[in-house]
Amino acid sequence: MPIYEYACRSCEHRFELLIRGTSATPACPECQSADLEKLLSLPAVKSESTHALAMKAARKRDARQANQRMHTQAEYDNE
Repeated sequence: MPIYEYACRSCEHRFELLIRGTSATPACPECQSADLEKLLSLPAVKSESTHALAMKAARKRDARQANQRMHTQAEYDNE
């Protein structure tokens, strides 16, 4: 059962929808319009290199947040 991504041409709402078999044309959950455009979605690829890049970015983010917390604590202590 594939999940499809749609964009409503009426209200420009983007959403994903699980399509079961040959069901009727879906409607926008926001405005109930059937004027939808099926979008092309790329699959998510997981590999050792993408995992390594994600971990590097997470470590960098965590270090930046720790520095901000230490800076905020130092400002609080100096008041």
